[in-house]
Amino acid sequence: MYSSGIPKSFYTVLISLLAFLAVGCGDDLKDPDQEKKYTGPFRETSNVLTLYSDSAKVMIKLQAPLQEDYENGDMIFPKGIDVEFYEQGGALTSTLRANYGKQERNKDLYLVRGNVVVDNLQKKEKLETEELYWNKGKAQIYTDKFVKITTPEEILMGHGLQANQDFSNYKIRKVTGVFSLKE
Repeated sequence: MYSSGIPKSFYTVLISLLAFLAVGCGDDLKDPDQEKKYTGPFRETSNVLTLYSDSAKVMIKLQAPLQEDYENGDMIFPKGIDVEFYEQGGALTSTLRANYGKQERNKDLYLVRGNVVVDNLQKKEKLETEELYWNKGKAQIYTDKFVKITTPEEILMGHGLQANQDFSNYKIRKVTGVFSLKE
């Protein structure tokens, strides 16, 4: 029998350790493409304030209590969104508020939902609906949902609307009611 000066118990421990490692590395290897991928936001920001300007003049002011950013560039405002529109001279012309908002980055398109209210402060007109799209690039808002517009003289109701983003000019697609507020 050959003796190298290393005790027999050392070889027993070494073989046991190798066997343990071999069992531990068994079937745990998985294809990463088959694993469920995380689809939630990669960043959350609280108390968001975003300013859009033209020639160093603020044209749009966007505020939200929470903004979630996603890998594809989209942003979600799960706790609501508040947008203010300004004219070239700096005067506030209109506002847009909603309980939820989503921006599709590659289309520069916002979707707002839940108690959507657009106020034209200069004309004292108010739009109410449950869902509205805002195309920032084209400076337009539109919806196919029910809308209610209150002016100083009347209440207009209908389905579908197309307007410029400051709500100074609009068109209801299918008018369903007009009520005069004057006696």
